[in-house]
Amino acid sequence: MSNLVKFAGAGLPSVETVKSLSTTLKTLDTGAGLDGAAILKMDKTGHWVFGADQTEVESDSTWAVNPFSFLHGYIAWGDGQPLGETMVPVSEPLPEVGAAPAGSQRGWEKQIGFSLQCLSGADEGLECRYTVTSVGGKKAVQELAIAIAHQVDKDQTKPVPVVRLKKDHYQHKSYGRIFTPVFEVTGWMSLDGPDAEPEDVPPPAADTGRRRRA
Repeated sequence: MSNLVKFAGAGLPSVETVKSLSTTLKTLDTGAGLDGAAILKMDKTGHWVFGADQTEVESDSTWAVNPFSFLHGYIAWGDGQPLGETMVPVSEPLPEVGAAPAGSQRGWEKQIGFSLQCLSGADEGLECRYTVTSVGGKKAVQELAIAIAHQVDKDQTKPVPVVRLKKDHYQHKSYGRIFTPVFEVTGWMSLDGPDAEPEDVPPPAADTGRRRRA
């Protein structure tokens, strides 16, 4: 597995900054981008994909989540396209928004998200941005945020979760099977950069191939 490349713009936070991270993430409002980062999402069939080509994520790849990248705010969607978006760090109050853009289907929707970087496999080094408005997605982000907060309380030197992108599902009476994201934490590492080694992360399984999804 490769070492973690420093998150762009993250730097090394002070001890007090790391301590305040715990409080901020514990109070993350689930009722709530990074330039140059690919968009990561879970599609309706339960596959994790990224980028304009909807490239499928390798099932056993590991990802490092930037604990200082959590955002909340609002987005307005048109016909499959975002018409407006405003996001701020979760340490700040939700931004104010005016009338929703013309053509938006559901008006302003609360959204939360974060950035992460692939640590292993064919996509090693790839930086992605994940944002979500669904109830299941926001719940998964909140659970990850709380896990980071608890880790910071326990060990401030390793606030970066190493995760695998998994899925769960439930049965909706009208829409059938609905897939929800799961961020499986497999270990923790520091923000020190290339010399940092992940803690308690099992080696990835052999590559089983990948596909592009339409």
